[in-house]
Amino acid sequence: MDNFIEYGWEDEIVNEGGDFVLLPEGDYDFTVTKVERARHNGSEKVPPCNMAKVTFTIWGAEDSVEITENFFLCNKFEWKLSQLFLAVGLKKHGEPLRMNWGAVMGKKGKCHVYVDNYKNKNGEDRQSNKIKKLYAYDENVTTVQPAKQTQPAPQQYSQPAQTGGWKAGAF
Repeated sequence: MDNFIEYGWEDEIVNEGGDFVLLPEGDYDFTVTKVERARHNGSEKVPPCNMAKVTFTIWGAEDSVEITENFFLCNKFEWKLSQLFLAVGLKKHGEPLRMNWGAVMGKKGKCHVYVDNYKNKNGEDRQSNKIKKLYAYDENVTTVQPAKQTQPAPQQYSQPAQTGGWKAGAF
């Protein structure tokens, strides 16, 4: 949410969309920006179970992207759960860990991102970024370094100036 800017009622807007960013495959730094508890209803490959939806902000050289990954809370994917907690430094190698999802928020780490080619529901070819691997906190990985960018100052919401005989709260 670092790049969140709230607009005032009369602020000027310009962005019309279409600025989809696709990072090239490579190793990147990330920050965990959102963790949601959810329930997987079950599928052909995964039985019904609890699921954590984790959103990562991936920092590229010029842009950042958000990637959301599902972490199924079941023994079949225990390796992936361990990979996440190792990546953010909350799990130590060879030691058991009681998962603390609240502690994951805001944590930083490194990952390998790839470009996923797929067909959407209309049969059109599309691409998106996905995380292939989360590196453990102690793995020596060189990542793409973001360019230094200045962030615009957040705009403050202010009440419109009161005119005439109207007074706030007076009925």
